[in-house]
Amino acid sequence: MKRITLFIVITFQIFIASGQEIKNLNPSYVHVLDFSDEAKAEWTLRDTLLSQLSSGKKDWDKMTSEEQALLEKYGEVYEDIWDIVGGGCSWYCGGGPEEVTASSYLKSQASNNYEAKNAHDLNYKNAWVEGVSGYGIGEFLTYKFTATSPRITEIIVVNGYVKSKTAYWNNSRVKKLKVYLNDKSYAILNLEDKIANQGFKVEPIGNNDREDWDVLKTKPDWTLKFEILEVYKGLKYDDVAISEIYFDGLDVHCFAKGTKVQLADNTTKNIENLKTGDLIAYMDFETNQIRSVKIEKLEKVVHHGLVTYKFESGLEITTTQDHPFKVENKGWASLRPDKSVQYKGFDHIDKVIIGDLFIKSNGTDKLISIDFLEGNQETYTISKLSSGNNFIANGLIVGIEELKNE
Repeated sequence: MKRITLFIVITFQIFIASGQEIKNLNPSYVHVLDFSDEAKAEWTLRDTLLSQLSSGKKDWDKMTSEEQALLEKYGEVYEDIWDIVGGGCSWYCGGGPEEVTASSYLKSQASNNYEAKNAHDLNYKNAWVEGVSGYGIGEFLTYKFTATSPRITEIIVVNGYVKSKTAYWNNSRVKKLKVYLNDKSYAILNLEDKIANQGFKVEPIGNNDREDWDVLKTKPDWTLKFEILEVYKGLKYDDVAISEIYFDGLDVHCFAKGTKVQLADNTTKNIENLKTGDLIAYMDFETNQIRSVKIEKLEKVVHHGLVTYKFESGLEITTTQDHPFKVENKGWASLRPDKSVQYKGFDHIDKVIIGDLFIKSNGTDKLISIDFLEGNQETYTISKLSSGNNFIANGLIVGIEELKNE
């Protein structure tokens, strides 16, 4: 009886100290991963097809439906079967954790190491393995973020050692993972015992006031800590493994500096020089007329891994992969439709492919190539207008990126 009473008191004190009840979160989705020999063979064929496309030996329109389906299934931005986010634009274009550390890690064995960095190398093949005796209860990973890091709305966990089914089942996995925000209890993640990406939706974590970039840089850094509370026991080893904890979220959109935005008076202004209250042009699709609208909100962020679309006319535009464009016979489309749906009015969006006809203010232009860029660039976008859902950038009709949860 004394033990029960003591537990209740301690639980109550934790509730009071944190100021709120700790959230218990179940995954909003579980995407099972396939690293079988059959999947690896498909990836090899994908690489061959991409090489043939880039060399001109194959044309998209002359590919079989099976070949086209394979390329659409695996995409072209991923390096190989182990690559998690690919070389294109993602939440990581706006930054990411500055440092990942661990309370302990298992000593290296042969060519394998199990350090903290493996839990955030964006590679399924490697894993962090805690290094204490027993089942690692209380061991943890800590992710440090800078003030300007984009906000997190999703924590994705790849539980266990997923490089093979043998490694997964022989080693122990996490059943419950406690999350701390700046060392304060935040949530408990209830993980399923599957070789999978498990996504947990959260309210935006990070600095919300992002209007003034210079002010944002002066704000404090922040941390997320992930502590092992309970485990699924391995068939052979006590050691607890986590292959990856990575993130998705907000503040990752925009066009590169120098993009020309059409104003209401038919002149243009570089996107970085726009101000709230400026009058710009947009397409009224009910009348197919260009009309005037006022800018109500602008965004700025530093990105890496942008993409440049090149068109038959010689026109180019550099943007993030999730930015929506108006495309003939498709409506709104982007390279990453799964990311574009976070914006208001873009619940149904198609995928951009080479050969698409992009709609301009005065006709269409055929997309002839897509280049993936390296390095960091300042990027900008318009996220809210007084009316309408689009503006004209480098002559193309592009969507407004107003987030649904803001």
